[in-house]
Amino acid sequence: MSDRIAVSTGSDEATPPSDRRAGGPAPREGGRTLFGRPRPADVLFRGLTAGSAWLIMVILAGVAIFLIVKAAPAIGENWRSNPELSSGVTAGWASFWAYVLPLLWGTLWSSAIAIVLGTPVAIGIALFISHYAPRRLAGVLGYLVDLLAAVPSIVFGLWGIIVIRPFLLPFEHFLNQYLGWIPLFAGEPSSTGSTMLAGGIVLAVMILPIITSISREVFLQTPRLHEEAALALGATRWEMVRMAVFPYARSGMVSATLLGLGRALGETMAIALIISPSILFSVNILTEGRNSQTIAANIALNFPIATNLQRDALIGTGLMLFVVSLGVNMLARYIVTATGPGRSRSRRTS
Repeated sequence: MSDRIAVSTGSDEATPPSDRRAGGPAPREGGRTLFGRPRPADVLFRGLTAGSAWLIMVILAGVAIFLIVKAAPAIGENWRSNPELSSGVTAGWASFWAYVLPLLWGTLWSSAIAIVLGTPVAIGIALFISHYAPRRLAGVLGYLVDLLAAVPSIVFGLWGIIVIRPFLLPFEHFLNQYLGWIPLFAGEPSSTGSTMLAGGIVLAVMILPIITSISREVFLQTPRLHEEAALALGATRWEMVRMAVFPYARSGMVSATLLGLGRALGETMAIALIISPSILFSVNILTEGRNSQTIAANIALNFPIATNLQRDALIGTGLMLFVVSLGVNMLARYIVTATGPGRSRSRRTS
């Protein structure tokens, strides 16, 4: 019995002396020889990978330090007593926070509209490509969706000006006429189409490739046995997707949505071209001139004409956007690691 236990544990004492080769290679564990030093190639590779990881942290810290240092003069300045900040692009604001909060609201509001409109479409496209479309059609659709990511944002902005704004005008007047009692559709409808709704629709199209690509890959990772078991029990295709695919891919879909949100938060040119410049708190998506401008678009529009201290104020708004985007990406990473399929299985077994 003791010999069997020794053999099953793989200890070196259980190996008969006759089975050990005198001139054979020494066994290895994790790139380290049992009877020698680590191999130089393994040490070099580990150093390169660790250096790459630390380089990302250094770059991120460098960006944060730059934004903090450049934004500090404008954040701590009394805006009303400073002629440079009480005129021009920052006229009428008492402090930095009074200036940045409406911009932050416009950024979050336009991104929320894009997520609400784009996420169901993106997940539907990903599900069709992975489980419904024929193989040849799925390959073509996947290539076309991925191709959207290569379209520059300025092209989306021009498409929004020339196509989306005139196309939405009748629909916006319809919503205002029959649903104007809802604050979302209240106010005087725009005559040009430069509304938050148009900007949100363009943003929704821009985040489609990110959400679709990640969701598609997550759907394809669903264990085949789970799907076949659901079908064998008499489930329809949709019931199989609902019972086997969606529970497995839930964390992936949430993380894909949050990554798409991060993409929408940082969009600049498309929003700058479509939405009329304004810095106001407003939930109206059909009015013109009362749309809360986004941080990125406000920086792009005002940075060339700003003075030194005004540029520091614009960099300060960029710091706020940096913090929000970093928080969104950290939240996505936490959801992936905390609610992934492997994590769920380990909790059930424990």
